[in-house]
Amino acid sequence: MIAIVVGGGPAGLMAAEQMATSGAIVTVHEHMPSVARKLLLAGRSGLNLTHAEPLPQLLARYGDAPQVVAAVRAFDPAALRAWSAELGETTFVGSSGRVFPTAMRATPLLRAWLTRLNDLGVTIELRSRWLGWSATPAGDLRPTTLRFEHTDSSTSEDTADAVVFALGGASWPRVGSDGTWVQTFRDAGVDVLALRPANCGIRVAWSPRFGQRFAGVPLKNIALGVDGTWVRGDATITADGLESGPVYAQSAAIRDTIEAQGSCPVAVDLHPDLSAAEVRARWARRRPKDSLANSLRRALGLAPAAVALLREATGNDVPTEPAALAALVKAVPLVVPAVMPLARAISSAGGIALAEIDEQFMLRRLPGVFVAGEMLDWEAPTGGYLLQASFSTAVAAARGAISWGARR
Repeated sequence: MIAIVVGGGPAGLMAAEQMATSGAIVTVHEHMPSVARKLLLAGRSGLNLTHAEPLPQLLARYGDAPQVVAAVRAFDPAALRAWSAELGETTFVGSSGRVFPTAMRATPLLRAWLTRLNDLGVTIELRSRWLGWSATPAGDLRPTTLRFEHTDSSTSEDTADAVVFALGGASWPRVGSDGTWVQTFRDAGVDVLALRPANCGIRVAWSPRFGQRFAGVPLKNIALGVDGTWVRGDATITADGLESGPVYAQSAAIRDTIEAQGSCPVAVDLHPDLSAAEVRARWARRRPKDSLANSLRRALGLAPAAVALLREATGNDVPTEPAALAALVKAVPLVVPAVMPLARAISSAGGIALAEIDEQFMLRRLPGVFVAGEMLDWEAPTGGYLLQASFSTAVAAARGAISWGARR
């Protein structure tokens, strides 16, 4: 079988490996000068491959995306960790349940992976941008004949028995996933939902003084509340909003509320380990002669950034009455007018509607064309779930392509 993979990210390389292992002749087309750039960027602070939580709990992270859930079940975290170990990169489970290669970085894994792909005979064509499908004289698409543009502006056509697209979403476009494929698929009659930011920061209209002074400062051990749901962790103040763990976890709910209502109210619990009654009791024992800032620091243990957030949210009119102060500390009100744009998001929501693909990840409208990874309409939180599903859907699409080729 002759197979083409369009996209040299983790999903594309995994699909190529799976098909080549089954005996297919595989060519990967990547429009950037090198492959797996997003994987390398993600691995700078530790490559989070997957998560070690129980499988039922992990599968629930993918929401209403049955094909994705089935793919992750078929190629689960244990299979992904075994695959990594086969490349010489054993894995370990961190304290939060996240799974990392022992080397932590992506570079050793990618180097071994590319060696394996080369040994399997996989050809990687760099700086080869997909332009679209070829067409018959009557104007009908030829789904497995693709047109490419090269660095010298020349074009070429390649025909295969099966094609796997793994072009990613539109987050971190500088590493290659720029979402330019969306209109081409729509023109072919494929239903593609608008790409939206996921696992992203939120905008807050800080005063210039607050934004400038505290940009980059963490709010340690807080909880972020959206519509009664609270997520704990450390958030980071930016010049124009908030980033990091609990913000990313709540970003989908915030984004959806903004799209429906124009803005989203958010609450910050600065002391999630204390009840409101405990905050009141501590505040009642403050030293009368202390300034407000010192009282907040000594009686409640609030850091300067948290104290400044109280002032920011109240227009520097922080209440001192115990019940009112406790209510504020447990739910500092913020209004979020927007989430950060796609270019600043970790991942994308939206993409090819799942109704467009069959159980083998083939597009119903384009026989012989399979899709995998972030191109599909699913989203999941950070913590290894994104890479896990990208790898798993790539395995599913590759197996579907192999089956298709065998039937042909």
